[in-house]
Amino acid sequence: MSASNVTPRTGQDGQIEPREGRFRRFFAPRPGGDPTLGPLAFSALACVLEALLIAASGFLIALLYVGDRPAIFSEYLLPVPLLALASIAIFNSLGLYEINVLRRFASGLARLASAWTIVFLMAFTLIFFLKMEGVFSRVVFGSWYAFGLVGLVTARFAIARLGHALAARGLFRRRAILVGGGPEADAFLAALKIQPGHDLDILGLVDDRTDERSPAEVAGVKKLGDVASLPAIVRAHPVDLAIFTLPVTAEGRIIKMLGALNVLPIDIRLAAHAQKLKFKPRHYIYFGSLPAFAISDRPVAGWATFQKVMLDRVLGGLILVALLPLMGLIALLVKLDSPGPALFRQKRFGFNNEPIEVFKFRSMYTDKTDHDAAKLATRDDPRITRVGRFIRRTSLDELPQLINVVIYGNLSLVGPRPHAFKAKAGDRLYEEVIDGYFARHRVKPGMTGWAQINGWRGETDTSEKLQKRVEHDLHYIENWSLLLDVSILVMTPFALIRGENAY
Repeated sequence: MSASNVTPRTGQDGQIEPREGRFRRFFAPRPGGDPTLGPLAFSALACVLEALLIAASGFLIALLYVGDRPAIFSEYLLPVPLLALASIAIFNSLGLYEINVLRRFASGLARLASAWTIVFLMAFTLIFFLKMEGVFSRVVFGSWYAFGLVGLVTARFAIARLGHALAARGLFRRRAILVGGGPEADAFLAALKIQPGHDLDILGLVDDRTDERSPAEVAGVKKLGDVASLPAIVRAHPVDLAIFTLPVTAEGRIIKMLGALNVLPIDIRLAAHAQKLKFKPRHYIYFGSLPAFAISDRPVAGWATFQKVMLDRVLGGLILVALLPLMGLIALLVKLDSPGPALFRQKRFGFNNEPIEVFKFRSMYTDKTDHDAAKLATRDDPRITRVGRFIRRTSLDELPQLINVVIYGNLSLVGPRPHAFKAKAGDRLYEEVIDGYFARHRVKPGMTGWAQINGWRGETDTSEKLQKRVEHDLHYIENWSLLLDVSILVMTPFALIRGENAY
């Protein structure tokens, strides 16, 4: 274990430097982006390879056994790919594409064999109930099960070897910030240095203490600032997790610091190697063999990120193409109704509190547009045009944001609505009204969301209305699932028909 694994990547000015290497630069995310793209790409590669292996083995066995009878062989053209897709879905549900499972050959073999068996038991059950026993050969399915299992085990060995090689080149390393300095941080770094299997790059540490208990450098790791500076660090550089090195007896400090960090889209862990109170191994997560408690996780990460991106890009692309004629008509009506451009661009808060520019159809007179949303639109607002009044009430003015979703990727179809920089509830900025307001930016903002379908869209002229919207946004974040996204998309048109609070 080399010391470089726990040495911060900082320059002479104390700023974090990017990791070197052409291979790592290819997989590394941009600042403010999802720091898990490298492991996710490896998991996706394993998923595709195994799907192809399963399908190819099924077709090959069917070809060898009934290939001389084309009519019978054709009966396998649909079941084989369907069974391959079902296998991948079950493998994924059992965690077989988690990066730690893929990298360790033996760790997931029992689950893999069980999942493969479940797939075929389901297939046999379906064949029985559909009374198709005479259609499919037991020899084909039995051989497919046996040779497929051998092929999957062999593939897992090759994937683990590839994972080992990629890990040696830094693909799977996670960039961590320590929270808390002094002797506790020193003890954690000393323990980490002798761990052969951990995957951490320690970028630096933050601590609110400024006296001799928290020096400017601990075991070669520099202090980057106080806890309040961590959001700025995370937004400027890809950071995967924050690790508290404080003892559990420092409950007050931990709770206070957690309050400052719950707005960030990172994992938060509490180091447990020095705790006298011991738990069963299943209650810990590990850095090598160094135990830690999982305090909180990013709401959307790993395969969830892939699912959400695919929903946005594929479904969003189809919706965009389907609505292009309507969008062209609305653009024409906007132009005919009042002079000025058809589209309106506005800076808003995006993922991780990063500024993004969203597109809308212009709904106000050109000389009265409010790019900062310093004054929210109200009922019978004189700034709004005739066409603008209709497209705002029906939310048709938001359709150009499909460009943000499909092309720019800075919006999702579903998520907390992005708010303008100077949006106010009453006479106070949103972040001044709601404590922890920026926690709603831990996921990518969306065109529609849980708050919108529950009636909390439109004007937020009081702190109570804003509180309700933020509560619904946080409920969505804490309970995210692909099914929830689909449900919100289905319910959105009905919410738009009601037209509540939209001016």
